[in-house]
Amino acid sequence: MSNIEITRVWTDDIKQLQIIGKQTFLETFSEGNSEENMKKYLEEGFAEEKLLSELQNPNAEFYFATSEGDVIGYLKLNFGDSQTELKDNSALEIERIYVLKDFHGKSVGQLLYKKALEIAQMKKVSYVWLGVWEENPRAISFYKKNGFVEFDKHIFKLGDDEQTDIMMKLIL
Repeated sequence: MSNIEITRVWTDDIKQLQIIGKQTFLETFSEGNSEENMKKYLEEGFAEEKLLSELQNPNAEFYFATSEGDVIGYLKLNFGDSQTELKDNSALEIERIYVLKDFHGKSVGQLLYKKALEIAQMKKVSYVWLGVWEENPRAISFYKKNGFVEFDKHIFKLGDDEQTDIMMKLIL
């Protein structure tokens, strides 16, 4: 595996963010969901205006994982009131860690996760939390292996489908 770099995503990277965002979401969730719901979510969730406002939000940060200049994964972090829930100033939310299927098992997710922890320590938060789809055993075991524990559940809407996310946290 060649060197993987983790770099901050800025507004001029928006096209690349759209591409990696849609591709990894599709790879991760298309199997368990209807084509219609996937299409709707991809259009809305990765719309240019939405990504632009997220990129300009001082309480949200995106990072790319790149290999030989190609974006192979990304990370999205939320602080304070930009968190999807909890809105706890002493917490950091990992909203997304996605890696292209071809790079699964090559420690890319672990490197993005490590970056999230570095930022959590820099911001002096007391815990990190996230929501993970109950039907994504791969992600659940990744977070458990990294010391996260389940503390709640919430509903994530994908199109007209209500899905249960397991909320997990790691006390720092």
